[in-house]
Amino acid sequence: MPAAPPARIIPPAMQTTPLPPSIPVPMVQPVAPLPVLTPVQATQLAALLEQDGAVQGLRSVDAAVSIPQANDALVRAALDHAHAVHAGRLDTADFQEDWALRPAAYDPRPAFAKAVAEDRIAQWFAALPPPWAGYDGLRAGLTRYRGIVTAGGWQAIPAGADLSMGSKGARVAALRKRLAIEDPEVVATGDSFDATLKAAVQRAQRRYGLNPTGTVSTQTMGALNVPARDRVRQIMANMERWRWLPHELPKNRIQVNIAAAVLTVFEGDSPVMSMKAVTGKPGGGETPMLQSTIHSVVLNPPWNVPSSIANRELFPKGDGYLKANNFRIIGEGPNRRLQQASGDTSALGRFKFDFDNPFAVYLHDTPAQAGFSRFDRLASHGCIRLEKPAELAKLLLRDVPEWSEAAIDEQVTTTTKTVRARLNTPVQVYLLYWTAFASANGQMSFRADPYKWDAVLADKIERRSAAQVASR
Repeated sequence: MPAAPPARIIPPAMQTTPLPPSIPVPMVQPVAPLPVLTPVQATQLAALLEQDGAVQGLRSVDAAVSIPQANDALVRAALDHAHAVHAGRLDTADFQEDWALRPAAYDPRPAFAKAVAEDRIAQWFAALPPPWAGYDGLRAGLTRYRGIVTAGGWQAIPAGADLSMGSKGARVAALRKRLAIEDPEVVATGDSFDATLKAAVQRAQRRYGLNPTGTVSTQTMGALNVPARDRVRQIMANMERWRWLPHELPKNRIQVNIAAAVLTVFEGDSPVMSMKAVTGKPGGGETPMLQSTIHSVVLNPPWNVPSSIANRELFPKGDGYLKANNFRIIGEGPNRRLQQASGDTSALGRFKFDFDNPFAVYLHDTPAQAGFSRFDRLASHGCIRLEKPAELAKLLLRDVPEWSEAAIDEQVTTTTKTVRARLNTPVQVYLLYWTAFASANGQMSFRADPYKWDAVLADKIERRSAAQVASR
């Protein structure tokens, strides 16, 4: 038989692997060239960049300002600034797992090119920040507190005994001087603690979320002695969190301020209900920042105890404790778990508000009502306990005919049967971490940073901004 013809050898450089016909060959889109600025536009843009980095909280008080002169470098600096102001300075790798809010993708190039072509750079620049009064208040507060830092900040009040009505001396004089920097109603001179100074101390305590006793004790002294530079960084961190939110929030929504432990219901973009909450304790029980949608209310919920809590806190208390508190053990060995029966003693109380999230957190009732009388209400394992859960349930279920207020009351007072009531109108919920905010009159209020997230976030903002400047 004749020998088979030799196989055709294809050189490696010519070998190809055909794509399946269902997979189209991707087309590489050419990158549009950067816009070319006129000399007037370049001067205008450089001036805007020089002042706006400080105004928007993107650099530290002492950071050097470096504005490039060449066209392409200046344009790239503007695009970087626009992205930072509109969608946040952080890179994806900078987010902690429990900072689960993420800004929407944003490409500033098309709008910038249009602004250059129409000679509307200033208008484009002005429209970049989040369109929220909360952000605007922080931006104004940042300018004021940066000015305080530039002027030398404030001196710490020396340690000593509590200051109250009738106190006199150098420490009272230092207190007056310190309060006057933030409060224009305070007379900065004098060394007597009188009724007007007590009122000023109470105003300060309310601004810092403290019990307004009018006595300057350890907590108040600690809040007053936080350096002005740290307050600037706190404002910067909160401005960044505003940039993670969508530029259009639903008019009907629920917001929880984790740091202040307060829940607010908005309808038509106006607050219609507010209540105290108990949020996650620092050091392992932090409540995450996130956005989700409440889809149902569970009436008479059992508590399926997370294994970490069961193993660390409940199993060690013994079978007698578990039985007395209506816990039952499900399963055996290392996979056993705990469930607490529904009813008045359940840790979830009579109401649980469910929304999807990877942290297994939710809003719920609690039999431990004493916690709401405290000013420091960060004590949960991450979920949010509510002061007035029945009122919230009735508000959310008001358009569900079978769940009238009377039906809800009957379900939770006459039975322990677990029922899931689905909302006809699901409502978005935002768990947010606000530690600095401005009142309607522009006065800044601060809260403690229980999770120590502010300093971490401010560091990341400053490092990213410095890296961008260095790369130009």
